[in-house]
Amino acid sequence: MKVILDHIKDENTSVRTFYFKPERRMDYTAGQFTEFQLPHNTPDDRGIKRWFTLSSSPTDEFLSITTKFAGKSASTFKKTLWQLPMRTQLDFAEAMGDFVLPKDASIPLVFVAGGLGITPFHSIVSYLLATGEKRTIEVILAFNTKEDVLFEDLFKAYGVTPTIVLSDPPSGWTGESGHLSAERILSLVENAQDKRIYVSGPEPMIETLENDLLAGGVDKNNLVLDFFPGYLPI
Repeated sequence: MKVILDHIKDENTSVRTFYFKPERRMDYTAGQFTEFQLPHNTPDDRGIKRWFTLSSSPTDEFLSITTKFAGKSASTFKKTLWQLPMRTQLDFAEAMGDFVLPKDASIPLVFVAGGLGITPFHSIVSYLLATGEKRTIEVILAFNTKEDVLFEDLFKAYGVTPTIVLSDPPSGWTGESGHLSAERILSLVENAQDKRIYVSGPEPMIETLENDLLAGGVDKNNLVLDFFPGYLPI
């Protein structure tokens, strides 16, 4: 599908949301991802193609992706994306993926995000707000610093106060601190074995949490995973 870059929003000093106007409404489910190519001169070995979660809701006018820029170590793809002129036309693949809400709305949910792993949850909660659909949700968000925290107000607008875990908390921080672990998740969530746990974040973090949550008694049918390649653990 052809899309045109319409506007950009800086979420913090290193994260941006890019909003694209589609040629027609894309039929997708909140939490899914797309793929597109960004041809540019002398690309590095990470290439010209990327998968991005759609951080937008299917009810939104624009399709959006939210991503991070790693400064000097950024790929040539990200450097090109960061300098993309307005009105640039790209081709998005049709949305795909099964990191989506269960059809049974009575299932209690736990959303666990590490860093940019928050993007599918932004899509899902934006959709729930737009449609007025009620779900029972607990949210755990892990970031490196307080300045990295994203979209906290969105969850609060849905009536959920996220538990925020900072690996590098500021002086005086009274919330959760340290690295996200299965043990911490299970200690924060009452009767976690009876809930559907969604975990999204950097690939190494997801691999570790999957193994440890299963070892901690979570049924594999109650564990839904979405990993982001190329990002460091939180």
